[in-house]
Amino acid sequence: MLSRLGALLQEAVGAGEVGTCHLVDGGWWGAWSEPALRVLPLRLSLLSLQREPSIDLLDAFVEHWKGITHYYIESTDENTPAKKTDIPWRLKQMLDILVYEERQQAAAREAGPCLEYLLQHKILETLCTLGKAEYPPGMRQQVFQFFSKVLAQVQHPLLHYLHVHRPVQKLLRLGGTVPGSLTEKEEVQFTTVLCSKIQQDPALLTYILEKGRVALKAQENLLLLVSVASQAAATYLVQNSPCCPAIVGHLCQLYQSMPAFLDPADIATLEGISWRLPSAPSDEASFPGKEALAAFLGWFDYCDHLITEAHTVVADALAKAVTEKLFVEILQPQLLHVSEQSILTSTALLTALLRQLRSPMLLKEAVAFLLDADQPPAALGDSPLTLCTHLIRHCDHLSDEISITTLRLFEELLQKPHERIIHSLVLCNLEGRPYVARCTPEPESYEDNLDLEEDPYFSDGLLDPGFRPSAKPPPAPATNSDGRTAVTEIVNSFLCLVPEEAKTSAFLEETGYDTYVHDAYGLFQECNSRVAPWGWPSGPTPLDPHEPERPFFEGHFLRMLFDRMSRILEQPYSLNLQVTSVLSRLALFPHPHIHEYLLDPYISLAPGCRSLFSVLVRVIGDLMQRIQRVPQFPGKLLLVRKQLMGQVPGEQLDHQTLLQGVVVLEEFCKELAAIAFVKFPPHGPHLSLSPLPEGHV
Repeated sequence: MLSRLGALLQEAVGAGEVGTCHLVDGGWWGAWSEPALRVLPLRLSLLSLQREPSIDLLDAFVEHWKGITHYYIESTDENTPAKKTDIPWRLKQMLDILVYEERQQAAAREAGPCLEYLLQHKILETLCTLGKAEYPPGMRQQVFQFFSKVLAQVQHPLLHYLHVHRPVQKLLRLGGTVPGSLTEKEEVQFTTVLCSKIQQDPALLTYILEKGRVALKAQENLLLLVSVASQAAATYLVQNSPCCPAIVGHLCQLYQSMPAFLDPADIATLEGISWRLPSAPSDEASFPGKEALAAFLGWFDYCDHLITEAHTVVADALAKAVTEKLFVEILQPQLLHVSEQSILTSTALLTALLRQLRSPMLLKEAVAFLLDADQPPAALGDSPLTLCTHLIRHCDHLSDEISITTLRLFEELLQKPHERIIHSLVLCNLEGRPYVARCTPEPESYEDNLDLEEDPYFSDGLLDPGFRPSAKPPPAPATNSDGRTAVTEIVNSFLCLVPEEAKTSAFLEETGYDTYVHDAYGLFQECNSRVAPWGWPSGPTPLDPHEPERPFFEGHFLRMLFDRMSRILEQPYSLNLQVTSVLSRLALFPHPHIHEYLLDPYISLAPGCRSLFSVLVRVIGDLMQRIQRVPQFPGKLLLVRKQLMGQVPGEQLDHQTLLQGVVVLEEFCKELAAIAFVKFPPHGPHLSLSPLPEGHV
């Protein structure tokens, strides 16, 4: 009968020798061509024949696999679809061999040689790679079909094998990448088979899906859930489910799992952790608690995204829960603790959270927590025991590290898009312009403005004849049509404030005023766009000349900054940089009262009031007395600047803190001049960024 079948095959394909054919319980394997197989309906009639194979099944299995691999080696046609090659036929033969082999060894309950070959030679992984490459065209469809049939028809447990579940995971990621793809039907069949396997054995889930991807998919689905538009559904989710408590509880648990003490510098290295990629960057230096910190910041980022995307009912409940459970119950006691290490760690962590925070609703809650938003403006002598007051005191702490870390917290806060921040810290104390003298005629000259006879900088007998201001104070300032001081006068006032003998930037490159102008322009544009929705006035509130003067207090925040600024010649370099950085952030705000109070040297101050410029003038007076006691002051000052710029090796010098403070003072005055210039450019609303001579506009 076999000889008759072989003759029929030979006749059907019109070939001389078909090749050796072997019948195996419902399947034929050998060197037949695909057309020969297609024209033989006789195969169906032979399914009932029970004969032992006359060749080794493994040889046939290997032969078909090599036939597939040889196609990729020998074929040069990249356009022929996979279904028009012999690849589908060979994959079908390999499947039939696996199924037949398993039936023959059912009693043994062990993997047969063909299945072992498939596993050991990573055939499924190779097929997954070929499917991803989609070569030849339509190969992905063939791979999905083969995977589905192998998993469905082979009864031997497969998914716990590494070389099975790993390509299955890859194929899952490959599916669903393009909506309406040509393999959509095959993808559905594939996932259906997997679901069926999981239903039979739920433990297989850990092999089919990576844990990280399961968590990510769950988080993505939760984002969809909380964003439901239905008011009733959102209310039910908040009131009748453990959703919000579970999310916030996990956040607090991650916080508690971190080390009690972390270096603020280490915390800063993990900036930008995303909930989609919560692991710590591998290129950063390792430190104890790094992975725990990354996990906490990643989950906080996820909570922030949830609140942003959620229905307002869910978002409000979740934001309040984060504030109450994390900020109030955990962070606040640590911020108020007597332990310096506790203060440092909690402040640095709070700064990192603010940096990641994007949700308007959570920002609103965080601002209320930090700034005691319901408190009225502070009066001179008031010292309310609020969190905000404690944090401002920490900016003037005996520990320089605590001061720097807390100042960074406020600098980060000032960059958040919430009007109450700048209002609570600064503007509430400037309302009505009580810092301006009432019933006082306009000064005839610049000197009349500053009460110079009481300032040590301008007192007789205190200055060496060789030390003079860099420029004579200008005459009465010109004013614009709206009454504002001309910006050129303001800029020159700041640029000429530091005496020539205390300047060193002219001796070095890339430290000119024009560099600050470029930087200030970008920062001001960013700040301007952030505050644009707040509807600030374009000019200061008009003064009522008949209104009596009232006591003015700049507020705890500005008082702390001015006090710190007055000690710039005595403080460490890093602390001075942070103080001036916060003041620069404040000066960038385009509110007319902030600009007037911080950047206009010509305002007539009310009795007992001080402005940023008046503080700087007194610092210069203190400087002129100190430098007379420093031998070879100009040379040492230039050396210190070169050290700070890394141009010469650092070495300890006498009066080093003073010299470093002078360098910061010079640069800060140039920065303030640049900010004033970009806020009110002299030639209209558009900034001209042409370089300017040092010390002149």
